[in-house]
Amino acid sequence: MNACISAVQHVRRLRGGSQSQLLRASDGQYYVTKFQNNPQHVRVLANEMLATRLGEFLGLPVPRVSPIEVCGWLIEHTDDLRMDIAGLRTAFKAGLQLGSAYVADPIEGHLFDYLPEGILQRVANIEDFARVIVLDKWTCNADGRQAVFSREAKRRATYKATFIDQGYCFNAGEWNFPDSPLRGVYARNCVYNHVTGWDAFEPVLTRAEEMDINQIWRLATEIPAEWYEFDSAGLLHLVEALSNRRSTIRALITAFRHSSRNPFPLWTVA
Repeated sequence: MNACISAVQHVRRLRGGSQSQLLRASDGQYYVTKFQNNPQHVRVLANEMLATRLGEFLGLPVPRVSPIEVCGWLIEHTDDLRMDIAGLRTAFKAGLQLGSAYVADPIEGHLFDYLPEGILQRVANIEDFARVIVLDKWTCNADGRQAVFSREAKRRATYKATFIDQGYCFNAGEWNFPDSPLRGVYARNCVYNHVTGWDAFEPVLTRAEEMDINQIWRLATEIPAEWYEFDSAGLLHLVEALSNRRSTIRALITAFRHSSRNPFPLWTVA
């Protein structure tokens, strides 16, 4: 595991069900931070770390993730470090939280979670939307595929997609795999316009199918034990299930292909 970083400044609250916060850390970088006692489940932190690092291993554009220590003093002295549930405000818990490196420079960069279709189809790495389906089907992402689009201030016409928010992989806190063709995919079909066959999912698909269980386990052992409630047996079962599911990825993609979405109209060869 990388040397632990610590939060030194609260920047702002962020949108989303986990009520994450943007924090500046001791390494000078900014992190989207999910807390252990977030409104969803403590395991979404474990899911985020494992699934994101699987995505990184597969070569997908995902943010760097790391545990980040948030001390009680910072929480006590920051009014916004509270979560709102049914009109009640509750302080976040101090300790190790999950930090995802902020994709853009908070000062000079530009970050968007929506682009008009005409611009979306010109995203520099739009082909990665097909490739990330491999990760989402393999891990049974129970949420829609989330992405943000960054643009450098000096390159106004160039956008890059980064795939964020893997917390609902492994069906959030349930750690099971209720597969469904329309789960874990992006909401807009236009990002799949280039797909004409299995080559569109490479090299990510082959990397996933060939990933050794020991490689998966090494990534899993870096997760802080409190994020999966010290359930070592459950973590081992999750890793074994992921290893076994490698052989089902193509069938899961095929089910999406033949779904009511008709996401790949140019894929005409069996």
